[in-house]
Amino acid sequence: MYGLKFLPSLCMEWRRHNSFPLLTYQEAKKLANDASSWQEREKNNKKAVREYWEALSLCSGLLELSLGKFRNVLLNQTSPVEAVIRNIASNVTVVIFQVHAQQSDVVISFDKTPSVNSSGVGVDRGLVSVLRPEQTVCTWYLRALAAGQVLSTAISIPYMERDPIPGGCNLEFDLEVDPNIYLDYTLVDIHIKFAPANLGYTRGASPPPCDSGTGQSSRWRLRYDVYQYFLPENDLSEMVLMSHIRKMSGVQSVKANGIKMLTLTADDKTNVYFSSLPGQGVIYNVIVWDPLWNTSAAYIPVHTYACSFTDLVDNCSSLSKLSTKVFFTAFAVLGLFTCFFGHRFWKTDLFFMGFIVAAFVFFVFITRVTGLSYDVRLILTAVAGIIGGLLLVVSWWRFGSVLLSMLVIGLVLGFLFSSTLFFTPLGDYRVFRDDVVFWVTFTCVALMIPVLFVGCPRILNILASGIVGSYTVVLAIACYVYTSLAYITLDLLRRVLNNYFSRAYTNVPFQRNDFIILSVWAMLALSGVTVQLRRERSEVPFPPHPYLIWKRERERRSTNVLDPSHHIPPLRERIHNKLLHIKEFFQKDQPAGERTPLLL
Repeated sequence: MYGLKFLPSLCMEWRRHNSFPLLTYQEAKKLANDASSWQEREKNNKKAVREYWEALSLCSGLLELSLGKFRNVLLNQTSPVEAVIRNIASNVTVVIFQVHAQQSDVVISFDKTPSVNSSGVGVDRGLVSVLRPEQTVCTWYLRALAAGQVLSTAISIPYMERDPIPGGCNLEFDLEVDPNIYLDYTLVDIHIKFAPANLGYTRGASPPPCDSGTGQSSRWRLRYDVYQYFLPENDLSEMVLMSHIRKMSGVQSVKANGIKMLTLTADDKTNVYFSSLPGQGVIYNVIVWDPLWNTSAAYIPVHTYACSFTDLVDNCSSLSKLSTKVFFTAFAVLGLFTCFFGHRFWKTDLFFMGFIVAAFVFFVFITRVTGLSYDVRLILTAVAGIIGGLLLVVSWWRFGSVLLSMLVIGLVLGFLFSSTLFFTPLGDYRVFRDDVVFWVTFTCVALMIPVLFVGCPRILNILASGIVGSYTVVLAIACYVYTSLAYITLDLLRRVLNNYFSRAYTNVPFQRNDFIILSVWAMLALSGVTVQLRRERSEVPFPPHPYLIWKRERERRSTNVLDPSHHIPPLRERIHNKLLHIKEFFQKDQPAGERTPLLL
């Protein structure tokens, strides 16, 4: 918007020639016409001149609105902006006014002096104006809560007498009629809640009672559709939010652009949980629908990035810790090697799979039973993973059981396959809210993989090393660039660690970055599996039992006197000889010459 871009300089120019605060809209127009230098610059651009008038009117603290149209506005703490809408039609019974900012709270009120019951504070806030008979003008007041200028966007949306009124049966929050959606988040989940709606009514009439009955003539017939909308990935700019939040404000635009997650009845609690996506912008809104009149109304959309813009550490721009980047980058190097050479370097493959199992189990255990910091837990997890990998290698060396080794490897692949299955919309089915149903189903799917490949263990190992090894690259990329593919396993970890995560909907965006990274994952997995299948087709399926080979060699050396190794001294004697050599190295050389006494 032209006027918004030059608003600070316009206001400064006007203050130098005029005694600021009060200026009517007509006076602002006159001042604009008198500003010959600005008029000359834009004399052939009617749109720019109109926006200039609008911007200049904001210098006087006046914001003229039109129903259903957005206006960007710069707010500050000291000078409230008066938002006015005129010439409201007689068939409009309710006007919902809303304002949105990215990260700084905004105060919106009916009066110049805000009170608890007539104002709202937040980044996404709105008020409902129930119109009186013959009323044609509505006024609201806006200002920033903190010092500094805040870029915001505002809109007023009209509704008719048969449209339901969002928040009309509010009993929980401060406003008498509260159309706002209240949101709080943690690193695990996002919680939204809102007040129930009421039926619409004509101007001047009394609102329908909220709890007089539960029949079809009461507000209990209303339905609530909860929508979700994802902002572009890796884009935290204000203007992107301002442009996209417009798609989630009106009823028709919400239905056209949002993703419908669920429908609530009047018997359900008006609060919903979603999985948290730190660094990813998400907008939520609720459409209340009256099935009798087939009319709808939208609540105030609310957005979140599930992170802080102001924190010095772990803010929205730098979410991944250094320890996480080091851990998963090293893990990805090992995984990439396993992807292409896992079956040939069998012991390395076993170490990799044992590391995954031990690290996952240990991280869950130490997180649940201790309060250690994340960095300490990650270091201990790495140590536990190394020990677990070595134990699996040692078990193979001692027992040589292909079946036991492939059970572990098959479970790792089954774990990833089952996580991917529940990563799809299937995971949001209501039946899987029950932990027993979820974990039984998850376990059965995971066990299905080693059972299906029990007759061809080499193919199972090659598939596991190729697919799991390449997925570690995805996890490493997620430490530097946001990708939803990391939540294939992260959402499962959250469900293991948090008792109430089962109530959260786990829908995630799938945008251009995700398609690119998915292609990289598929390419690496396919290449790794193909290379290993071609290389190993003429080789033995698995190496022989290491312990039996070692035992056979030891017996052969002890019985075959012709074997040179039979004459190798025992280990203790060899160590003693080495120590003597070292001792001689530090001894002083004896002088040359005769040292014996002469014979008489």
